[in-house]
Amino acid sequence: MTRLSVNINKVATLRNARGENVPDVVEFALAAERAGAQGITVHPRPDERHITHNDVYDLRRVINTEFNIEGYPSPEFLKLVIDVKPEQVTLVPDAPDAITSSAGWNVIGNIEFLSPIVERLRGAGIRTSIFVNPDPLQVKEAARIGADRVELYTKPYADNFALDPDNAIKDYIPAAKAAVDSGIGLNAGHDLNTHNLNFIYRRLPRLDEVSIGHALISDCLYLGLEETIRRYLNCIR
Repeated sequence: MTRLSVNINKVATLRNARGENVPDVVEFALAAERAGAQGITVHPRPDERHITHNDVYDLRRVINTEFNIEGYPSPEFLKLVIDVKPEQVTLVPDAPDAITSSAGWNVIGNIEFLSPIVERLRGAGIRTSIFVNPDPLQVKEAARIGADRVELYTKPYADNFALDPDNAIKDYIPAAKAAVDSGIGLNAGHDLNTHNLNFIYRRLPRLDEVSIGHALISDCLYLGLEETIRRYLNCIR
């Protein structure tokens, strides 16, 4: 079963534009769960330009599904997630001023940095996922240092899907197989939408979870939350 985790960063971006609490990210997360979402994802950044640390604590108290927190593993980020103890932490290599994620980790080149972080999160009872490009060697190295899952960076797939789906997916299939062969879980995320999601779902073995934010929240403006969640769930069934 592939699970849908809804990234609610863009809801917080809209709220912060007015400096008040409309829309309420907690209420949106609960509504997404009621509509069928099987997880909630947030990516608190150092400048708190969308999700804030207070949001993370507020969400932890009420989320009934799976809570996934993404972020660069700075000391401040690690303190936050170890205090909150979400079900999953996804480590991303983003610079503090990055608008959005633009690449996966070079796990092989960052073993000494990532290994103790993975060990620390595991000691706290938190499942760890490492955000990687679709490279079997990086996937295998993530497994070797103790990660529970990898999340494949899917923007290159999304960018090329309309022109040639088979070519767009070709690097992802061996990367997914490497995850299965290494005994770790497989997530995917970035620029997935209702046009390209079903194809990647059908082609990747044992896809545990997709994390989708920008496209899904945008679709809600046209379709409403319940209908949007229904359409995304239909893509992974």
